[in-house]
Amino acid sequence: MAIMITDECINCGACEPECPNNAIYEGGAEWKFADGTSLKGMVTKPGGGAVSADDNHAPKTMDVYYIVTDKCTECVGFHDEPQCAAVCPVDCCVDDPEHRESKEQLLAKKDFMHL
Repeated sequence: MAIMITDECINCGACEPECPNNAIYEGGAEWKFADGTSLKGMVTKPGGGAVSADDNHAPKTMDVYYIVTDKCTECVGFHDEPQCAAVCPVDCCVDDPEHRESKEQLLAKKDFMHL
C-alpha cells in the first residue's frame, strides 16, 4: 500500500527530503514522474498506461504536504520502514487504505522509477 498524509499535517516539511522516490510534495505544488527518478520521455507505468515523465500533474491538495501514490513505494527497496512516517512529528504519515500493494508490486514500482 502507499502512504498518505492526513490533514493533521503541520507543514513542517520533515518528510519531503526523506523520500527516496521524491513522492512527497508541498501542498499546491505540481508533480512529475521525472522528479527525483530516472524516468524521461514516454513511459509505461507498472500497472499499465503510458504517460510522459515530464508532464506536470495537478497537486492532490493545496493545503498540506501530499504523497503521490504512483510514486510511493513505502521505501521498499531502500529502507526497512517508510521514512516519512519515521520522521513525522505528528504521526500524520499513515497507510493509505485506498491503495493496497504487495511487496512485489512496490519493488516493481521502485525498479520502474530507478533504472
